[in-house]
Order: sequence, then C-alpha cells, then structure tokens
Amino acid sequence: MTSTANLLDVVAELATRRGLLLPSSEIYGGLRASWDWGPLGVELKRNLKAAWWHRTVQTRGDVVGLDAAILMAPRVWEASGHVRASTEVVVECTNCSARFPYEQLAREAPAPGVLECPSCRGRSFRDPRNVSLMFKTFLGPAEDAAAALWLRTETGQSGLIDYPAVQAASRRKLPFGIAQIGKVFRNEIETSALVFRTHEFEQMELEFFVEPGTDERWHEDWVRERLGWHHDLGLRPESLRLREHGYDEHTVHAKRAVDIEYLFPFGWAKLETVANRADFGLAQHQRHSGRDLSYYDQERDARYIPYVIEPSLGVDRCVLAFLLDAYHAEEAPTAAGGTEKRVVLRLDPRLAPMKAAVLPLSRKEPLLQLARQLTAELRERWMADYDDAGSIGRRYRRQDEVGTPYCVTVDFESGTDRAVTVRERDSMAQDRVGVDRLTAYLDERLPR
Repeated sequence: MTSTANLLDVVAELATRRGLLLPSSEIYGGLRASWDWGPLGVELKRNLKAAWWHRTVQTRGDVVGLDAAILMAPRVWEASGHVRASTEVVVECTNCSARFPYEQLAREAPAPGVLECPSCRGRSFRDPRNVSLMFKTFLGPAEDAAAALWLRTETGQSGLIDYPAVQAASRRKLPFGIAQIGKVFRNEIETSALVFRTHEFEQMELEFFVEPGTDERWHEDWVRERLGWHHDLGLRPESLRLREHGYDEHTVHAKRAVDIEYLFPFGWAKLETVANRADFGLAQHQRHSGRDLSYYDQERDARYIPYVIEPSLGVDRCVLAFLLDAYHAEEAPTAAGGTEKRVVLRLDPRLAPMKAAVLPLSRKEPLLQLARQLTAELRERWMADYDDAGSIGRRYRRQDEVGTPYCVTVDFESGTDRAVTVRERDSMAQDRVGVDRLTAYLDERLPR
C-alpha cells in the first residue's frame, strides 16, 4: 500500500511519466507553478468539465451557459472590490529570498514578534510590502494608466454584469443561473502541490439568482447538490467534509459560505466554495455603472435586486483530488500463478481519459486488420486507445494505471469465431463478446 505521506509524489510521478501533466516550458528550465495538460490529462480534464456541465446545465431547466471574455473593463474589478481586497502584505527572507504572506508567518511564529522562514528557518526579513494578487496587463500599444487592465481572478463577475442581457435573451424567470467554465489568473505568493495552487487555472462557476428571502433555502440546496456531485463521481465520503466559514475569514462579501474540503496528503483543503453572496455584487455594479440591475417579478408584481448563490470550483485542483482518490496499488495474480504489483486508477468511467483500448495479441495479419477496424468503430463513440507493443500482461498494466475501464483483446481465434475478449479494469473479469456486439456491450456499461 502507498502511504498517505508519499501519495502525492507517487501520483506526480505517474502523471508526468504517462503524460497527464507536463512541466511547462521545460526545455527553457520551466516556469514556477506552470503545468501543461498532456494527451491523457487533457481528456481527463475535459471529461470532468463535461460532467460538471451535464449536471449543472444540461439536466436542469433553470441554468444557462456563458463564455465571457477574460479581459473586462477595469471598473468591473473596482466595483466588485477585488482591486481593494486582492492585496496582501508580503515579507522576503534575507537568507533564501523566499516570499511569504506576513499573516501566515505571524500565525506560525515560534515566539511573539519572531518570524521564521519555513524554507530555511532564517529569522531575518526585509520590510513588509503590499503585493497585488491580480495580474495587470495593457490594452493596445501604450503601457500607461489609461490602458491598464486586469486579468480576471474569477469568472463570476461576468455572470453578474451580463445577467440582464442573459436573462432577457434566454427568457428565464427567477430562480435561474448562469454557468461558466474558463481560465482565471491569480498572482499567488505561494504555489504548491502540483496543480493545487497555481497562477493560472480553470474555474467552474455558477451564479444562481434567487428572490431575497429564498436565498438560505437555495444555499442549502446547492451545498447538498455540489457535495452529491463529488460523491457521484467517485470521491470517497470519508475524504470529503463540509466546513462553515467563520466570521473572521476572508470571504468577499458573503452572507454565508461553506467549503467542500478534500483530505489531501498534506491535510484538509478546499475543493469548492458554495457562497450566499446576497445582493452585494449586483448592487455594487448597479451603483458603479448607473445601470438598473433589478428584476421585475411579473407574478408578484414586485421589483428587487436578486440574491446570488455561487458554487465555485477549481478544475485543476479537482482533477488532482480525483487522481489521488482513484490511485490504488495492489497485488494481482499472474498467468504463471504468482503475483505482481498492479497500479490502477479506479476513475469513474465518465472521467477516464480512454474508455477502451484495443490490444491485438499479434502484429500479424489478419489480427491487425480486425484490431484497427474495431478501434476505428469504437472511436466513433468514445476516446479509444490502440496498443500492440509488448506482452498482453504489460499492456493491461499500462491501461490500468491510466484508468481505462475496458481492454479489448483480439486473439488468434477472433478471425474464426468473430469474437474478442473484453476485460474490465477493476475486477479484471473477462467476457467473450462477438465483434458485432462489441459496441452495444460497451454502450451498456459505459455511463453517458
């Protein structure tokens, strides 16, 4: 069994070796906390986003989608309070030049008034200074104050400022929501644990607009809904918990906020926040823009500024949690009667990068022709792999460790009996299936 202490290192090695994650700009020495999602990683990430979209948008009649621009008018972030709130006091160690939030070191101080560097244990620091957690850029050729913009730190603000147009175009009545998946940028002082905390990441966020007075009930509903989504996709219940935000926490203008936390190898940490933001966001944008952002309820003959329930989830961090939770190392029987180590990612089939792999026992015809034909047919429906290199046992292991739910073996009898052997990943049970029934067989077992 892999210990909790080194699970992160083991999964990191697997992810980089198999091309789920690649260090960005590696040929130039890399860039701190920057990762590229490789061929398998991009499929896993795409499947996770699709699962969120299916549950949050497609299967509901009260949520619509949005894909907003990353660059927005600077006044958006001034009105929202992000420019003012996204400033942190930082200190720099004079010995190793590492930078840390002053508040963090003050909390962890070995003695009152004594700061200690977590990296080198030095106790000498340069004077504290304010650092913006927002990335600044410029629109056009002039790099002056008039052209300054911010890269967005969240997707939710575009849902708020586009809410009147989206509501009118979609003809939705309250309650209804605006969902979005997109890149966001945060100039984090500290980065850590692969993709757990990085400067650039993707976010899945929902702005759900409700009538004031119904917000507390809707907030509870969305907390249950979001926790259920994580459970449904395979995260173990004992690895998840709810944590209520305290009054002293840095929750930007929330009436109430609840974190869904996951037990990472380094401890409990946030996966998602479900916040009741009341009417603060819309009221601020109405005040700063001069535009009416109220909603007219025809049935009640009433006009009000909606309250907003906001579930917000980081895609990259969530993928890391699913990888850690799915990793298993076990002893498996061999054909010779012994055992060997088997590493398997027990990912829900909806998340698995490849749904099936076709493995011909020989590189000779007509096995190759039939294997290629079956691969092409499967690829019309799902992402499917093809592997004809090495022993069949080794090929099974390669597919197990990237979470492929089914392996299809084309053997020496397949040409005559027109059947293949289908092996299921978790149980390693095998079925003999006719070639003409293969697609239907997998279709019955692979959830949509």
